[in-house]
Amino acid sequence: MDAESHSALSAALDQLWARFLPQMRERVAVLEAAAAACAEGRLNAAETEAAHAAAHKLAGSLGSFNLTHGTVLARELELLYSVGDVPGRELGPQLTAHAAELRTLIEHR
Repeated sequence: MDAESHSALSAALDQLWARFLPQMRERVAVLEAAAAACAEGRLNAAETEAAHAAAHKLAGSLGSFNLTHGTVLARELELLYSVGDVPGRELGPQLTAHAAELRTLIEHR
């Protein structure tokens, strides 16, 4: 790929990033809220399902923006929020740390 093509591709990805950034922020907010609820022992099935869906969507999109580590973190969260299983309170710190790291990755792309 020549420099001009690379520059055009980079510009197109930047435009897509700007377009989808609000959705990614919302998904991270869902993960942060679920992690906080888990840490407090009040996470319910609906919040777990929402967190699972948010993690799944982030895992599928972050790699497209060269945020491979973000994809790995989102996949781990997706597994931890497996539909039908409400994570125990002991997972609160891990869920919180992963959500915070995702927030940092997304905000500093």
